[in-house]
Amino acid sequence: MSIRPLVIIPDSRLRLVSDPVVRVDAKVRALVEDMFETMYEAPGIGLAAIQVGVPERVVTIDVGPREGEDEDGEEEGERKKNPIALINPEIIAASDQLSVYSEGCLSIPEYYAEVERPARVRVRYMDLSGETREIDAEGLLATCVQHEIDHLNGVLFIDHISKLKRDRVVKKFTKIAREKERDGA
Repeated sequence: MSIRPLVIIPDSRLRLVSDPVVRVDAKVRALVEDMFETMYEAPGIGLAAIQVGVPERVVTIDVGPREGEDEDGEEEGERKKNPIALINPEIIAASDQLSVYSEGCLSIPEYYAEVERPARVRVRYMDLSGETREIDAEGLLATCVQHEIDHLNGVLFIDHISKLKRDRVVKKFTKIAREKERDGA
């Protein structure tokens, strides 16, 4: 297992539509292990393979509560791990009811915005054994699943906010990328 470097905007790879996984094999399982290690180290609650430069339809998620988390969900300790790997995930049903969460993204560091999405979704995916499964998700899990599936389709959470805010974010990160290039970082 190894921590992989994260792809950060404005990197054009984040706009790629990821390819379906044909077969769950040792290579895919190793990718998933690396993705979990990278996600936990970041720290994050979800990661799509494209965020580590692999354009395949693979997602890792862990929205497990943290040790000592209070009733408001305030994080006070280590996460109780509840890892989920989704291969070729697809949303097959979504509620009409919507919910709003403040979303962030490991590929857009330290930027958060309110995003409205369906409150509940049903997702079909393959597990690490290659078995087809379905999961019903609501709350934070539903938001995270939708956010990560968006990544597989070349969509970022900032695409769900106003054009003005999105343009500001992209401009900021483009400037940072240019400065890093110029400084040879």
